[in-house]
Amino acid sequence: MKFLIDNWMLFAIALASGGMLLWPTIASGMNAGALSAAGAVQLINRERAVVVDVCEPDEYAAGHVGGAKNVPFSELEEKLPLAVKNKGVPLILVCATGARANRAVAVAKKLGYEQAQALGGGLKSWKDANLPLEKA
Repeated sequence: MKFLIDNWMLFAIALASGGMLLWPTIASGMNAGALSAAGAVQLINRERAVVVDVCEPDEYAAGHVGGAKNVPFSELEEKLPLAVKNKGVPLILVCATGARANRAVAVAKKLGYEQAQALGGGLKSWKDANLPLEKA
C-alpha cells in the first residue's frame, strides 16, 4: 500500500495514457451506425443505393452528393415515401455534418426503410475524401 501512495503520480499517468489509447475505439463505437465515404460509394455503385440529402434547399443548392434527392429533415416523414418508393433499396442519408442524417435514419427505419444508413461526418467527410459535389 505504501508503494501505491508513494507512486500515485505514476499510476495517474498510466491510467491517463491507457485512456488515450482506448479513446479512438470508444469514439468509433459511438458512431458505429455511420457509413464512411468509401463505403457509401461502394453501396451506390454495387447495390444502387439511393442518396437522400436531408439539408434545407439552400444548403442542398450550395453543394450535394451527385444524384442525391433533397428531402429536408423537417419534411422527411411526408416526402420520403414519395422520393424513394422502393423500401428494399439501400438508403444513404446525408447532411452537412452527419447530425441530422443520424436522426433521419431513425425516421427512415420507422417508415420501413430497413437498409437506411447515415454518411458518417456528412458532406464534410465526402469533401475530405475528395469526392465530387454537384451544385444546383
